[in-house]
Amino acid sequence: MNKSILIKAAILGVIAVVGGAFGAHALKEVLSAEHLASFNTGVRYQLIHSVVLLVLFLLKDRFDLKQFKIAASLIFWGVVLFSGSIYLLTLKNIIGAEWLKFAGPITPIGGTLIITGWVFIILGGMKIKKN
Repeated sequence: MNKSILIKAAILGVIAVVGGAFGAHALKEVLSAEHLASFNTGVRYQLIHSVVLLVLFLLKDRFDLKQFKIAASLIFWGVVLFSGSIYLLTLKNIIGAEWLKFAGPITPIGGTLIITGWVFIILGGMKIKKN
């Protein structure tokens, strides 16, 4: 069993729920509708993929395929980069850190890692043998 996948899923889940609450209550008054929508996109992707990591934890435990472990790692780091860069970009004006605009090119890198993680889920699924 690889409990690090479970722990990463839980960490992403906690941060997503806190981020969602933060966006709904604290940020709705200070962000433009466009920036709030971007922030919520980061939260949504993070929450969805925390559940995906929980499923990968179960799949890895049941089938012990390296593809599922690789997928979990790619998705975790993809979400950190994708959602994290969106959070930085939407909050940079509020916290007075214009230098955070460097995070813009990081978003598609995170998205690419997430997509590649999904490809590894497909590859792992193709290796599962019928019982």
